[in-house]
Amino acid sequence: MSQLGQLTRRGLARLFGAAGVTALAGEATADAPYDMVVESDVMVAARDGVKLATDVYRPARDGKPLPGRFPVILERTPYGKTVVSRSELSVANPKPLSRAEVARFFVSKGYVVIYQDCRGRYGSEGKFVKYLSDGADGYDTCAWIVKQPWCDGKIGTMGLSYAAHTQGALGSAGAPGVAAMFLDSGGFANAYQGGIRQGGAFEMKQVTWAYSNALESPEIAGDPKKLAALKAVDIKAWFAKSPWKKGASPLSLAPDYEDYVFDQWKHGEFDAYWKQMGIYAEGFYDPFCDAPMVHMSSWFDPYPRTATQNYMNLKAKKRGPVRLILGPWTHGDRSLTYAGDVDFGPAATLDGQLAANHLELRLRWFDAWLKGARNGALQDPAVRIFVMGGGTGRRNAAGRMDHGGRWRAEKDWPIPDARNTVFHLHGDGRLAVDKPVKDAAPKTYAFDPDHPVPSIGGTITSGKPVMVGGAFDQREGPAFFGSREPYRPLAERPDVLVFQTEPLKEDVEVTGPIVARLHVTTDGPDTDFTVKLVDVYPPNADYPEGFAMNLTDGILRLRYRDSFEHPKLLTPGEVVEIEVSCFPTSNLFKAGHRIRLDVSSSNFPHFDVNPNTGGPEGPEGERRVARNTLFVDASRPSRVVLPIIPKRG
Repeated sequence: MSQLGQLTRRGLARLFGAAGVTALAGEATADAPYDMVVESDVMVAARDGVKLATDVYRPARDGKPLPGRFPVILERTPYGKTVVSRSELSVANPKPLSRAEVARFFVSKGYVVIYQDCRGRYGSEGKFVKYLSDGADGYDTCAWIVKQPWCDGKIGTMGLSYAAHTQGALGSAGAPGVAAMFLDSGGFANAYQGGIRQGGAFEMKQVTWAYSNALESPEIAGDPKKLAALKAVDIKAWFAKSPWKKGASPLSLAPDYEDYVFDQWKHGEFDAYWKQMGIYAEGFYDPFCDAPMVHMSSWFDPYPRTATQNYMNLKAKKRGPVRLILGPWTHGDRSLTYAGDVDFGPAATLDGQLAANHLELRLRWFDAWLKGARNGALQDPAVRIFVMGGGTGRRNAAGRMDHGGRWRAEKDWPIPDARNTVFHLHGDGRLAVDKPVKDAAPKTYAFDPDHPVPSIGGTITSGKPVMVGGAFDQREGPAFFGSREPYRPLAERPDVLVFQTEPLKEDVEVTGPIVARLHVTTDGPDTDFTVKLVDVYPPNADYPEGFAMNLTDGILRLRYRDSFEHPKLLTPGEVVEIEVSCFPTSNLFKAGHRIRLDVSSSNFPHFDVNPNTGGPEGPEGERRVARNTLFVDASRPSRVVLPIIPKRG
């Protein structure tokens, strides 16, 4: 057991003030009643004998661990148990805290804190296969924790992104001792429909994530030649070429990572592969840990569908309480007021709205359920959402469009008084509640997989250096992969069909999941259809062409139109009705704005491009141009269902 040496006096002073520094030296204070010691690289054995590197931070006095039992807070991460987490910051302290500093915060409140490297990452043994070993490893870790003399039998879990997925995995395994959970932007409800695939298409962030994290893998980081070679890979150039094959891809220098990415990409059918623990909480809700839990995500994140699905289903099955928080951020950026080129105002942060900061929000939750503190957490609203919109639409001092918004508490999700309202797509480009005319001509366009519609923001994370998430004016530009000069609005592309309302006479709030039902056909055996919901601002002095702000989008690969388990190719020219589901969103469309729905067949590099040939899923094979048709007549109506929220008093 060694006294913690990783915390600098400057770092502690920044986090706790001078009291934190004296506490580290062994003097208890009201703010920091405990000193802290850490036992580093404890090798916890999993059931198959693989040992998982674990750091245990314990309350202490005078450099010695205190006797007695304490509740435990656990985070399992593939990003390095001693590496700074980019999201552990606040508005007041924008420099990210080290994990040791975060541990110090909770230890000072009377917790044992544990960070553990996932299998095959950093100090842990074994082979890394993304997501699929975390259920059993998380269970075994919790079983080890509750047997330790310093544990009082109660475990709280926390973590962002992958560290939320590890929580969902050990929760699915029914891990022992789990008494509170705080899942931030992850915990796959169903990775086939959000996080790895969506609507049958493959999320290309899995490639960029694998590339970035392979650089830190033991087999690459420990070999200077391999590391230099992998760093020299031009991943943007790879995204611009096709086909890829195993051994000839941007991941070929890291074969373990290449293997699992190709497995995910080529495995199109929703079968047993996708129903494994760690990526499919929906299949494990019955044995899932029955613990108070928070599911938090954001509108420009890959996981608002995961958060809402987990909230709805676990709330129905568990004693709870179960809470849902949805903000206006990109992935884990809860202390920022903006996402992309759009600002939501000073009230958009978690800080100062839901709690003083993210540390305090989690502490309140853990104190209530691990220590029995009567701090009001039980009375917190079941659902807290940020409704975007209401701003000036002008450019702020930081150069971003002022969209505005506000936090609101709700009793449940979906919003109980939402009115699902059908808006029809009309032949003249209108989006309106009135039904289409009998003889409206269909809309046909050529979808060229070698010139796909570029992804201008959206629910993207881990995409750098190829793509970025957030809200942007929907026009091509040099910052967006696949854009071409002269960088015009996406609405001007011949392969994007645009349908929009007349300027609204009054404000309209849309909050909830978005579903489009389209009648379509194609001239080949398979293709994709995409939809995107857009808030169209009228022109102003800062944006003389207006501002078309993306809110949410969806995709469907037509071979999965009837069943994700049993794909079926089309007969060319066959007319089919399809359903394209988008992630949930919340937006106030102001009077004078337009509600717009874009229909196309690609959104790249967010999703892989359909080659239109009907060939096997994956990055291999030839491509062809497809002629795709959308029907908008009375007998074959295409429409979108928007959950309209009545005006609040």
